[in-house]
Amino acid sequence: MTEQQTIKVMVVDDHPMWRDAVARDLAAAGFDVVATAGDGPQAVRRATAVDPDVLVLDLNLPGMPGVQVCKELVSTDPGLRVLVLSASGEHADVLEAVKSGATGYLLKSASTEELTDAVRRTAVGDPVFTPGLAGLVLGEYRRLASDPAPAGADEPKVPQLTDRETEVLRLVAKGLSYKQIAERLVISHRTVQNHVQNTLGKLQLHNRVELVRYAIERGLDDA
Repeated sequence: MTEQQTIKVMVVDDHPMWRDAVARDLAAAGFDVVATAGDGPQAVRRATAVDPDVLVLDLNLPGMPGVQVCKELVSTDPGLRVLVLSASGEHADVLEAVKSGATGYLLKSASTEELTDAVRRTAVGDPVFTPGLAGLVLGEYRRLASDPAPAGADEPKVPQLTDRETEVLRLVAKGLSYKQIAERLVISHRTVQNHVQNTLGKLQLHNRVELVRYAIERGLDDA
């Protein structure tokens, strides 16, 4: 996606007034709000039909939990970015959302400016978290990475990454945004995105969250 393209957004929440307010705020900020939905099954149907770039998703939905909506949609379209917008800051909810494929997690106490910035960043693949939650997610992946592999698991042949791809991967694992990585390496934001996409393809991973786990498993976040 280029900077000039309008970001297509879909808003999913079971409270009509809140849903409409979020959709209105995003439209006023220049986003193309292509659909809204009030329950899980409706969200899956409409998102499949309208193909949004970013899904702004509540977790507490009738008919199907938000995490299941996220899992279903991301599994069929790995390019979809999901920003959870929830009233819950419970650690279990945050981790479950990320494991289901969410790119970011924002509390409903966020301001309109924080929300619009989060949607823009989510659209380009930056993980966006309400302050305090990013460390929780990284900590969980460090814990998972330290767990022993299941018995009998074959270690796949490690694909060859270029020096630059490895460098970008190391900075991703440290939690830097694409913009920060671009500034650190004195390259363009688009070049960082290209390196990340190439690395995802080589490693057969689906999103930045999986990429962070891969990097941490190999100790790149400490490099």
